[in-house]
Amino acid sequence: MRKGQVSVFFLLLFLSLSSASDQKWRKAMMSAYNGSSSSSSMMMNRVGSSILFPIHGNVYPTGYYNVTINIGHPPKPYFLDLDTGSDLTWLQCNAPCVHCIEAPHPLYQPSNDLVACRHPLCAALHPPDYKCESPDQCDYEVEYADGGSSLGVLVRDVFSLNYTNGVRLSPRLALGCGYDQIPGTSYHPLDGILGLGRGKSSIVSQLQSQGLVRNVVGHCLSGRGGGFLFFGDGLYDSSHVTWTSMSQEFTKYYSPGSAELHFGGKATGIKNLIVIFDSGSSYTYLNSQAYQALTLLLKKELSGRSLKEAPEDQTLPLCWKGRKPFRSVHDAKKYFKTSLALAFANSGRRKTQFELHPEAYLIISNKGNVCLGILNGTQVGLQNLNVIGDISMQDRMVVYDNEKQVIGWSPANCDHLPRFKSAYYM
Repeated sequence: MRKGQVSVFFLLLFLSLSSASDQKWRKAMMSAYNGSSSSSSMMMNRVGSSILFPIHGNVYPTGYYNVTINIGHPPKPYFLDLDTGSDLTWLQCNAPCVHCIEAPHPLYQPSNDLVACRHPLCAALHPPDYKCESPDQCDYEVEYADGGSSLGVLVRDVFSLNYTNGVRLSPRLALGCGYDQIPGTSYHPLDGILGLGRGKSSIVSQLQSQGLVRNVVGHCLSGRGGGFLFFGDGLYDSSHVTWTSMSQEFTKYYSPGSAELHFGGKATGIKNLIVIFDSGSSYTYLNSQAYQALTLLLKKELSGRSLKEAPEDQTLPLCWKGRKPFRSVHDAKKYFKTSLALAFANSGRRKTQFELHPEAYLIISNKGNVCLGILNGTQVGLQNLNVIGDISMQDRMVVYDNEKQVIGWSPANCDHLPRFKSAYYM
C-alpha cells in the first residue's frame, strides 16, 4: 500500500494558504447549511426531488459512460465516470499532484474544508480497526478491479445541482482529492469517478442524509450512445418496473444475490452465480464455468452457419466474421437468435429474470466483425463474482432503490431525457 505521507504534508500546506475571503465564504455556507436541515426536508417533500444528468459515451468504441458535474466555488465542470460498483467520488487534484493522469480539464483545486479522520464518512471508507495517522484529515485509497487506484484526502466542496423542476441547490458534499493515481487496464481520460454505490460516502447517500433527495439511483444507457442518470424516485413509475430484492449477504455491491444462467429459455444447470450490477464495467463478466458453458452453447448454435471465428480481431476475446462486414448488431441477429437470462430467486419458487437479448451481449468491432461482449471474469481476477456491465444494461431503465433495498429494470427509450414518469417507456 502506498502511504503518501509527504504528499499529505504538501496538501495541508496548500490548504493553509487559502484566502481570508474564502474562509468567510465557507463559514457563511456552513452556517446556512447547519440551519437548513428542516427546510431541506420540507423542500424534498414539496418538489419531489429528482436530479437529472445527461450521459455521454458508449460501450464501444468509447468504452465508458460519463456525466458532467460542476464542483467548487466558483463551479467548474468535470467529467466523471459513473460507477455503481464503488462508493467514493473523487477528482484528480492539485494538492500538489504526485501522479495524475491526462484529463480533459485542469486539475481540481481542493477546498480547505478537510473531513476529519473520525468522521462517519471517513470511517465508512476504512475497516473498523483503522488507526488515524492524521486526526484532522481523512486519508483514503481506493483500488479497482482493473488494477487502477486513487490515493488522496477527503474534502468537502460545493456541488452545483438542479432539481428537475428547475430549483437549484448547492450542497457541500465530501469527495476525494486524488493526488496519486495509477491507471488501470481500462483507463479512460476522465477527471475522476462518480461513486454511486450503497455506502454512506456515495453522493446520493450524502444528499439523502441532508434531506435533499431520496436514496435512489437510476440510469438509462442508450445503445446508440448517451442516455441519462438520475437521483431520486420522481422519474419512473414503479408499476412498470421489474423488481428484485438486494442481497443482504453481499452488501458491498448492488447485488440481487445468486442466479441461474438460462439459454434460449431453458436452464443450463449453471447455478449459484453471485451477480452484481456495475455501471463502471463496459462489459459483462461470468465466472469460468458459466463463461465456458455459454461459449460452447453459442458455438453449437452457430455451427453450420456462415460465420467463422476471427482470432485476428483482438477487439474482444471471441469474435466472428461473416461473408461481408457487419454494420450493426441488427445485421448479426439473423445468426444470433437466442436470448440469455439470469434468473434470481426472490423468495420460494418465484424467480425474476434479467434477460439479455443479442443487443445486450454483442458488439460490432471496427473491423466489421461481431464480438461477444461477455467475458471470462475469473481470468481478470473477479474470482466468483459475475458482473452485469453496461453492454447488458443498454436501452433499459435500471433503478437502485436503497431505501426499499430493491433493484429494478424496465425497457426504456434512453435517447431522450424524461419529463414525466411515463414519458420514456416503450
